[in-house]
Amino acid sequence: MNCSYDDNGTHEERPSARGHRPAHGEPLLDRAFRILGCFGPDKPVLSLTALAARADLPKATALRIARQLTDQGALERTDAGHYTIGLRLLEIATVAPRGYGLRAIALPHLQDLWHATGQHVQLVVREGLEGVLVERLSAHDAPRVMYRVGGRLPLHATAPGLVLLAHATAQVQEDFLAADHPTDDENLNPTADTLRPKLAAIRRDRYAVFSRPQWDTLMTGVAAPVFDRDHATVAAVSVITPAERAEPAEHIPAVVTVARAISRAVAGRA
Repeated sequence: MNCSYDDNGTHEERPSARGHRPAHGEPLLDRAFRILGCFGPDKPVLSLTALAARADLPKATALRIARQLTDQGALERTDAGHYTIGLRLLEIATVAPRGYGLRAIALPHLQDLWHATGQHVQLVVREGLEGVLVERLSAHDAPRVMYRVGGRLPLHATAPGLVLLAHATAQVQEDFLAADHPTDDENLNPTADTLRPKLAAIRRDRYAVFSRPQWDTLMTGVAAPVFDRDHATVAAVSVITPAERAEPAEHIPAVVTVARAISRAVAGRA
């Protein structure tokens, strides 16, 4: 089985036509990343047997690659002999400019927005045809939301995702419309006729508003783009709040103001 996680970090398994034999000629690096991708919030520690099964690799192959990753610090061994993600990966990730680097610049402004709203505040970047949650600050009494830090979220079904898609290139938008976006809610299935005018309005207004149920609570997100000194969109800032607690219009000025402040900080640091 190949490893996959949904937006909540839940492990899913996809069948492979090759059973537990790696694809012919598959590069070692690809298999190593398949092993690393098998860990998640629901399974931070895996035995060799579980790791081989999730990565769809023979046990001997999984062992050889896991040992190499352990030697490099990408994996660590527990006292019980199981595997977990190593601190070396965290060390490397901290220098990612679109991850921790951007987070460090934005964090003081995100904290201001969090104190002003008392709700979930998020910083999201685009990776391909998905968004990646770089940071989230949450109030103690804020209802839980679906996406974890480091998790991926749909571009068409979240406020920050819509902002990022609206400010992406025309080719990215066309690629997105041509791709499949399976969902349990048919109302969230994007079509060119519904999505293109929505994206045009977001580019014009410089913010997006989107509501959807999350854990039995209707949540509303308000998001605005973050630009670099070349006016390219590098991230989106958003506030997510229960729909019954506040009207979206109440948060729009604060979100837009903070997004502009982060944009100035990003441009100054470039």
